[in-house]
Amino acid sequence: MPAKIQRAVWLYFRFSLSFRGVEEMLADRWIRVSYETIRRWILKFGPLIAANIRSRRVRVSGTWHLDEVFIRIRGKRTYLWRAVDDEGEVLAQSRRNKRAALKLLRKLLKMQGYIPDVIVTDKLASYAAALRELGLTHLHSTGGRLNNRAEVSHQPTRRRERRMGRFKSSSSMQRFHSVHDTIYNHFNLQRHLISRQTLHQTRARAFAEWFEIVAA
Repeated sequence: MPAKIQRAVWLYFRFSLSFRGVEEMLADRWIRVSYETIRRWILKFGPLIAANIRSRRVRVSGTWHLDEVFIRIRGKRTYLWRAVDDEGEVLAQSRRNKRAALKLLRKLLKMQGYIPDVIVTDKLASYAAALRELGLTHLHSTGGRLNNRAEVSHQPTRRRERRMGRFKSSSSMQRFHSVHDTIYNHFNLQRHLISRQTLHQTRARAFAEWFEIVAA
């Protein structure tokens, strides 16, 4: 993949930039390309890169954090469901009930291929009902600040929502986040929890993996 394309994709999904913002960032490096071309690159190559990143992931944690947040699309309330710590799976659904929670859990279990040690959620009754149906009640954990990690994970979504002037449909939101969360999380290093030296080493590994992925 040409360097200018992978650079545009990285800038767009790593930072809260518009297509025009990416255009200006590339212009600073003497790469002259229109924002419409950048939009086409994002739509074509973003999903390919995200799929490549997901294919390289290994099981890293036995704890899943599930949470939901609502977003208005054309005046209609839509819920964005997210699981973090493992796949970072995102589902956009219009309801906040047992059926929606079941859909998220079943997709996670299928994609991950294993049952976690703990499933952490807030006190929404839909989670408990869904886990009962799946026979996973013994893994359920709630209360206190256990689910802060999932709740904080919505912050980049909120920033992008404001930058993009809100999403136009649930399907467009779904497509965007299926790519955004995968690429964003690849470089999300939790820098406040590690030393400066560890940060440099971890970031270097993330970039080395990134260049291998975009070259594939």
